[in-house]
Amino acid sequence: MAAQIKNRHRLKKREIKQILEWIKDFDNKLFLNIQKAMVETGVLDGYKIILIDGEIDFLVIEDKIFFTLHGIYRHNPEKHFVVVDMGAVGFITNGADIMAPGIVDADISIMEKDPVWICDERHRKPLAVGMALMNGEKMIKEKHGKAVKNIHHVGDRLWSLIK
Repeated sequence: MAAQIKNRHRLKKREIKQILEWIKDFDNKLFLNIQKAMVETGVLDGYKIILIDGEIDFLVIEDKIFFTLHGIYRHNPEKHFVVVDMGAVGFITNGADIMAPGIVDADISIMEKDPVWICDERHRKPLAVGMALMNGEKMIKEKHGKAVKNIHHVGDRLWSLIK
């Protein structure tokens, strides 16, 4: 039996405005598309979600808005990306945090605690969504430590519920 979205309702204009401000910082192209969309919120299996035109595109954790992987595939954002080498892919899709040595490129505008999305270097396919633990420039240069906390990845519970 598929999980159902609970407490689903349309957002008020004030709430939509807050989401749009975040999206504008994340990607201008996406901002223009979502301005005309129907925006709803709800809870799916304990996850607070944001739906755009009926699709589960965003996730809210600790008052921060993150793309779902489904949302990244739909909207193809140009900012806040982290590119990892192919050796890191298996670990990330099993839920591991992203380590600095495995990062080959990143958006230099990323700041610590920003939502980011992670992709592989060969296909540029989204693998995970996470929270930056250091800025983008440092991610590229650093050779030790965790760079991104993995929040949602291919194959996890949320991925299965949305798919």
